[in-house]
Amino acid sequence: MRHDRYQNIPNRLMESHAGQVDGMLLDLGVSSMQLDNASRGFSFTQDGPLDMRMDPTESETAAKLIHRVREDVLREILWKWGEERFARRVARAIIRRREVKPIETTAELARVVAQAVPGSYRHGRIHPATRTFQAIRIAVNRELEELEAFLPSALPLLKEGGRMAVISFHSLEDRIVKRAFRDFKQQGLGVILTKKPIEASEAEAGRNPRARSAKLRVFMKEIR
Repeated sequence: MRHDRYQNIPNRLMESHAGQVDGMLLDLGVSSMQLDNASRGFSFTQDGPLDMRMDPTESETAAKLIHRVREDVLREILWKWGEERFARRVARAIIRRREVKPIETTAELARVVAQAVPGSYRHGRIHPATRTFQAIRIAVNRELEELEAFLPSALPLLKEGGRMAVISFHSLEDRIVKRAFRDFKQQGLGVILTKKPIEASEAEAGRNPRARSAKLRVFMKEIR
């Protein structure tokens, strides 16, 4: 087992002299152990320090990020990576709050967001802070940058006929995987084995609600 980022896998395989592999599975989700641990700061359902680092050895927490960036940068993060329709209002509310008092816990951030959005948005299908938390977590961990950098570098690691399977949990990740697999196919590097992403059945989602948003795509490297 190695503790490292996806984009460093090619180097780690070279170091271990493992050569090419028959398959690889990328699970892009935050683990339930992380989500359920209030001290990790991923969820607004439990109050805890505003951390959100998947790797606790990294230096910048979510609290540090939202107190460092300018309002326009924060707005872009919320819009681009959270697809937050009220990104401007939420970013402005966070900036105003941090000028008075630092936002240090998940509950504090969730309250700031809830107070910034229209009343109708507060009582929607999802919690009003959901998209903001997703966006900030992605920014803290550079998740999409890591994924975009890794996928092209991973294909040479597969043997002929080898499979690359990726489980994503939101549309931003899924788009990156879908686009990468399509590009591989257009370059004649292999075939896409999943015309549409495989999703959890109702029975599985009932047993494990967090699987409801999971999408699995699989690519097979060309056999020459």
